[in-house]
Amino acid sequence: MTQTDGYLLDNRQTEAGQRFDAFATLFDPTTFRHIERFGIGSGWRCWEVGAGGTSVVSWLAKKVGPTGRVVATDIDTSWAASAARPPVEIRVHDVGAEEPPGEGFDLVHARLVLVHVPDRERALRSMVKALRSGGRLLIEDADPALQPLLCPDEHGPEQQLANRLRHGFRKLLAERGADLSYGRKLPRLLREAGLREVEADAYFPVTSTACADLESATIRQIRDQLVTAGIASNEDIDRHLANVASGSMDLATAPMISAWGRK
Repeated sequence: MTQTDGYLLDNRQTEAGQRFDAFATLFDPTTFRHIERFGIGSGWRCWEVGAGGTSVVSWLAKKVGPTGRVVATDIDTSWAASAARPPVEIRVHDVGAEEPPGEGFDLVHARLVLVHVPDRERALRSMVKALRSGGRLLIEDADPALQPLLCPDEHGPEQQLANRLRHGFRKLLAERGADLSYGRKLPRLLREAGLREVEADAYFPVTSTACADLESATIRQIRDQLVTAGIASNEDIDRHLANVASGSMDLATAPMISAWGRK
């Protein structure tokens, strides 16, 4: 997939960096907890798929040390470029269309990537192929269909507007090929790919400052698409952004499902 294929959340926009920061605050602790359980250490070879920002890449680099290797790939590497120093290598790469950037990795990790990739099956095969025997794959993806609301406690007009805009956001994602129920499929897909010791869990923040930051950046990034599609008016969006900024609403994310297994 390229940026011109209709990917809704273009990395080249300013709001993308704000989204990456919010994702790091919300989900890095869960990601790092899983990878720590794998026993990551000095000398490990890691592939970070769809790197986006730098938080996971930088953490991996510290864990593997100077004798390790971290290959970070994305279709747009502009936000990750600042991490490009040993042991990190940054590459422009399309996981759904190209061969993996090497083999023999101890760890392959992707977060909030495959749900957006048109050829998810090929991408998953590529990631499994890249692992050494005994290597670990960790895939983390949201499942918006499992919990579709921005405000699970819809008790007033502010929450109703928020949920209407979230429904519109999901509609735009689906129209661009996102699988909104992908997260729940991950354990089965990892087993079908031949991985063993497959496990999974889910993390579901219900309210936090980072949830509000993520919502604000997302709505500003897709504002034009929401208006063009007739989902909301500019007045609706201005009102929603003001409601978010007020801190008076409990904003949730879709469940982030983490699934892992061993080759």
